[in-house]
Order: sequence, then C-alpha cells, then structure tokens
Amino acid sequence: MSNSPELQPMVKLVQAGRGFWLSARGRMLLQAERACLGPVSDRWFGHHGLELGLGGQMADTCPVRHLMRWVPCLELADTAESLVCHPDGLPLPDGCLDLVVIHHLLEVAEEPHRLLQEAARVVADDGHLIIFGWSPLSPFGLSRLLPKRRREFCGQGRWRTPSRLAEWLAFVDFEVQRVDYCGFRVPGRPVGNRRLEVFGRRHNLPLGECYMIHARRRSMLARPNRKQLAFGKPMVGHAINGATRLRKQPEQITRDE
Repeated sequence: MSNSPELQPMVKLVQAGRGFWLSARGRMLLQAERACLGPVSDRWFGHHGLELGLGGQMADTCPVRHLMRWVPCLELADTAESLVCHPDGLPLPDGCLDLVVIHHLLEVAEEPHRLLQEAARVVADDGHLIIFGWSPLSPFGLSRLLPKRRREFCGQGRWRTPSRLAEWLAFVDFEVQRVDYCGFRVPGRPVGNRRLEVFGRRHNLPLGECYMIHARRRSMLARPNRKQLAFGKPMVGHAINGATRLRKQPEQITRDE
C-alpha cells in the first residue's frame, strides 16, 4: 500500500502529523481539543466510530464501543482494526457508523470535498459528524501571512471558516448543530494558559486557534438500516471504477518497533 505513488503524499503527511501532535505544542492543543469534545459527546452512545486524522487520538473520549482509526498504509497501522485505505474511498457501507471525527485533515487533503462526502456517506441517520479545523481568523491564523508560519506543520494547507464548512455540509445534507472554539493563547505565547482557555471556552470567543463543528444529518426520521460489520483485522480498501471494495488482510500486523 505504502508503495503506491498516489498515497505517498498522504503517508508523509501522517508521519509529519504524528510528530507534531507528539510535540509540546501539539500535546497542549490536543488537550484543549479533547476538553472541547468531551462535554459534548459524553452521552453519544453507539456501536461503531471512525477517526480520520493525521495523529493525536481524539474520539476515544466518546462512549462508542468500537472505534477505528484511519491510516493510509499498513506500516502506519497501530491497531489490528485500523482502516487502511485512501480517505476518499472508505471501504465501509453507507450509514454504518454512529460517529465520524475528521481531525485537521480537510485543510491538507487533495480533494477535501470528496473526503467530506465519504465521511458523510458512512454516518448513520442518527449519527454524529465532528470536524476539527484551524481557525483562519485567530491570531495565529492571521500570522500565517508571514512565510515562516506557513512552513510550520500546522500552518500548511488551506484554512476555512466554520461558515464555509457549513455550506459544504449543507451540500451533503448535514446541518451544523454547534461550533466551539478552543486553543486560546496570547500572541507570541504558547497554548496552555488555563485561565485564558477557560474564559475563551466559557464565552465561546471566535479567537481560538482551533474550532470544533458538530453536524448531524438533516433528515433523521427514518431509523437506519445498517449492515453488520465484521472486524478483527486491518481492512484494506481499494477504489475501483468509483466503487469502494473491501478485503481482509490475511495476517495480523507485525511491527519492528
């Protein structure tokens, strides 16, 4: 999988992303984002969930029984149930997941519209879609006008406002339920000022470095007719002629780390 030329850019992004989220700044931001998600999702019980991101596990704060994490190749899989595929072609049936989290992936994806369409496709009618993004109107977002900021990992890609993503979500028949901001800091100072974080979140000031969008499908009248999912080994997906296919990896992952 990792030898595929079309996957190489995504593999490099995931590797760089994991390095960033393990850094001091990344850990502080991740803590702020998890604190933002926790109170919202503590009552979202469900069977299956999926996290699409470049590192920094988020959705384990949600009470979903079975949680998968997407990776672009087997070498990056850290669990036996990782979902190995291109993010534009998820090897899952329609409406099978109770929760999908997109964690700072839309900014750097080559085709963000297709990624969002795939994520929306696999969310059940009564499920939840969470998007974490970088806020272009935050102090750090405005500082991206400086070339050195764009060279930083979290300064890369194209940042979009929550209102812009709300338009995208409407196109896939989802509606924004709420937008929460987090990652507050004084310009030139690191994230981690607890008082500033509490104050910013309490008043939901649109000055946080990150935002969280909670969206749900507009039509939730019909109960979902979900297909049964079988898990236990990494699933490797292939998009062939526009169709998403699924095959099971015959052996467990072995790692040399």
